[in-house]
Amino acid sequence: MPDGLFIRVDIAESVQSDPDLVRRLLEVCPVDIFDRAEEGGVTTVEANLDECTLCDLCIQAAGDDRVRVVKLYQD
Repeated sequence: MPDGLFIRVDIAESVQSDPDLVRRLLEVCPVDIFDRAEEGGVTTVEANLDECTLCDLCIQAAGDDRVRVVKLYQD
């Protein structure tokens, strides 16, 4: 992980087989953290992770802990 990143986004495997959720994640993120994976699921765009505003829209869209934004720093 490159220096300067303050978050990590964990995506549950179950998301990869849910095309509707993949589409929602791609649409909901205001800073384009998510991109379509070559396999048809979703992946994160590492270069955009430092733009995350911690808005939780991806978490709300996924529900059930299928997407987690992990802070890599102490509050």
